[in-house]
Amino acid sequence: MIDISHTQLLKDYAVYLMVARRVSAATIDVYTASAEHYLTYLEDHHLTLRALTPHDINEYITSLKERELSSTTVAKRMSALASLYRFLLESGQITENVLQRVEHQKLTEPHFEGVSYNQIDAILNAIDCTGNDELKIRDKALFELIYSCGLRISEAVNLKIGDYLKDEQLLSIVGKGDIQRMVPLGEYAEELLTLYLSQVRPHILGTSRSSYLFLGRRGGNLTRQAVWKRFKTYSAAAGVNAKVHTLRHSFATHLLRGGADLRAVQELLGHADIRTTQIYLHSESEELYQSYRTYHPDGEKEKV
Repeated sequence: MIDISHTQLLKDYAVYLMVARRVSAATIDVYTASAEHYLTYLEDHHLTLRALTPHDINEYITSLKERELSSTTVAKRMSALASLYRFLLESGQITENVLQRVEHQKLTEPHFEGVSYNQIDAILNAIDCTGNDELKIRDKALFELIYSCGLRISEAVNLKIGDYLKDEQLLSIVGKGDIQRMVPLGEYAEELLTLYLSQVRPHILGTSRSSYLFLGRRGGNLTRQAVWKRFKTYSAAAGVNAKVHTLRHSFATHLLRGGADLRAVQELLGHADIRTTQIYLHSESEELYQSYRTYHPDGEKEKV
């Protein structure tokens, strides 16, 4: 949520674009929308404009790619960001344009990175449910479901009770572009979800009437920020460098590695365009190539 100061900043930025830059009304709309998205991201991650580092901005760029935006859309967002920083510098609201110190990343084709089966297990095993901690039981069911079904974070937190078709062992998902798909549950994911629904959710729900499948500690719907924070704790405990979206990437790469048909993976992921799914094939090819260079006698020539 944008605070009052940021609301005024956006208004001033719109005037700057109109008066100083003399851009069209359509461009003003696009640039201010991009600026609002960026400022909201900073607030959600407890970051301030004056204390940002190049690493923070690179993390923002990564978050755009993880939303599976096209390379063109990411490039437009970065162009809008450059305009915003020009305004901030000229208006004296920052003293340095940290964007200029950002190591420019390739904005052509995103590279989706998964992790190994063992690393997924390590993360999930780091969620210790032996003490009957209700939130840990919820978390284990949630993250197993994200991995087992290849869910986006937004899809997981927006699931409703009615989206779980227990008899059919399916989840009904409405993804990006309102694309609806049915995704089967793995056996272990179903066991954890059943445990959560029978022993945890009713207690957390209390007097709330929320229809969301996964609830926060006070009975409301679980937020993306809470999911990110909890997963960061578990992945750190497991010693694995991963983000929540890594579970979805791993779901795709593990299916393809196991011989799944590309079209089937496209359907399971809810991709409108199979070219998005093909990116996972590129990731697999790069991994194989690196293994060849590392382990084959002719893979890496000795330097002379």
